[in-house]
Amino acid sequence: MRLLIVEDSTRLRESLADGLTSSGYAVDAVADGQQGLAYARATEYDLIVLDVMLPELDGLSVLDRFRKAGGRSPVLLLSARDRVEHRVEGLRAGADDYLVKPFAFAELLARVEALCRRSRGVPAPALRFGALEADLAAREARTLSGRVPLTPREFAVLEFLCLNAGRVVSRADLEEHIYDANHQVWSNAVDGAIAGIRKKLGAAGITGLIETRRGSGYLIRPPGESRADQKARA
Repeated sequence: MRLLIVEDSTRLRESLADGLTSSGYAVDAVADGQQGLAYARATEYDLIVLDVMLPELDGLSVLDRFRKAGGRSPVLLLSARDRVEHRVEGLRAGADDYLVKPFAFAELLARVEALCRRSRGVPAPALRFGALEADLAAREARTLSGRVPLTPREFAVLEFLCLNAGRVVSRADLEEHIYDANHQVWSNAVDGAIAGIRKKLGAAGITGLIETRRGSGYLIRPPGESRADQKARA
């Protein structure tokens, strides 16, 4: 999942970027509102963490312009302003959540996880596909025999496919959502990650979970859905 942080405090911006990256997210981070709006318009982020008090263009103006331009990414506002009317103003401007500074990183992380799940229509933090459980909070895959040793990048790929179960996901979509702007993406990176996931799932006794659609991308079917079910639904 790919996030954008728009925060003018260098210390906080870098701390959030490091923490979220360590938690398995791809993170872009910028320091002012104009940059933030440009990044938000250029990429379909899974979540935008947006400070209210920003140079160049304040956070509420960024949010207003982003929403008026059709931007749909969930937005978590950060602000030192803690009065009820301030929170109401932010939510009515189009934010999905509002977090008052100072805050604990654990709380921000929990809100990020919840907003990312909600935006994909996933109510629970763990998704089950037959014998496989993908725990989005712990960021690990498990079977009855134990944990599947996926790398952070492999889990990010699996997570995005699981959150989009029933939809064919292109390589371009995967690249956009699991790599940040500073990461050089090799042409076979996604294919390599898929191969690694399949090998490790196979060792745990799970085969056929990820389907390849030649020329289109990859697909994980919703739990209980067969190929015939999908054809009938189409």
